[in-house]
Amino acid sequence: MQLQPLPKKILQCGRLSLDLSQPHVMGILNVTPDSFSDGGKHNQKDQAVAHALQMVADGATVIDIGGESTRPGASPVELGEEIRRVVPVVEALSKHDVVISIDTSEPEVIRAAVQAGAHIWNDVRALTRPNALQTAAELDIPIIIMHMRGEPTTMNNLDQYHDVTLDVITELQQRVDDALSAGVRAENIMIDPGFGFAKNAQQNLKLLNEFHKLNEMGYPILSALSRKRFIGEALNGADAQHRAVGSVTAHLLSIQQGASMVRAHDVKAMSDAIKVWQAMNLAS
Repeated sequence: MQLQPLPKKILQCGRLSLDLSQPHVMGILNVTPDSFSDGGKHNQKDQAVAHALQMVADGATVIDIGGESTRPGASPVELGEEIRRVVPVVEALSKHDVVISIDTSEPEVIRAAVQAGAHIWNDVRALTRPNALQTAAELDIPIIIMHMRGEPTTMNNLDQYHDVTLDVITELQQRVDDALSAGVRAENIMIDPGFGFAKNAQQNLKLLNEFHKLNEMGYPILSALSRKRFIGEALNGADAQHRAVGSVTAHLLSIQQGASMVRAHDVKAMSDAIKVWQAMNLAS
């Protein structure tokens, strides 16, 4: 495993900024009834805001709000419903000094969310929806481009790779090139290899072992593997609620290989692990 320094880069998020030379924790806030790990827990505005602020207190510097589940087999959400789930939470959180990311593939949703105070577009479909590329360029905000094949309903049948790491890099690069051609500024781009999306357990583990190769693309990297199924399989079948230690361990391995940000359910545990890792580095 190859250790990588984090990029000396500032990600500008409205009036806020993130120094990506230090690892950041993105706290997951699913305002959905059906997400695989925490569906239904935070789909009321007051519950959602309280949980977000607790994650900030626990060390999250970014809150990622999602109004549509992207778990395998998840059903699509009507556009207006996704906006109704997301925007009130953004409006409430925008009164606090925290970077707000929106987990959506819909240009209309991100437009409404940015108007309400959101900062980052986290798109698991890599700007492939109609008008997504143009919207990303027009909004001129940070964009996280993730690797996936197909849709949540079909992705589990699309995990045929020659070499999963190299294929992910090639396919991600194509989406990055398309974004640049559409007018998205390079300094606004982050990449995400898409753990768990159109990849089986062994492919996810190989991708984690070779995570450092993603640095060749030259963009800051998000690692988002919290409580994923392959973590559970590595833990002898542990269910989603018992994958915290495995998730924290895998995220630390990502950070050591160049991830500037990790997307986590268990924010306090993740933040504590990063503190120990940073203290170790300072002592060396």
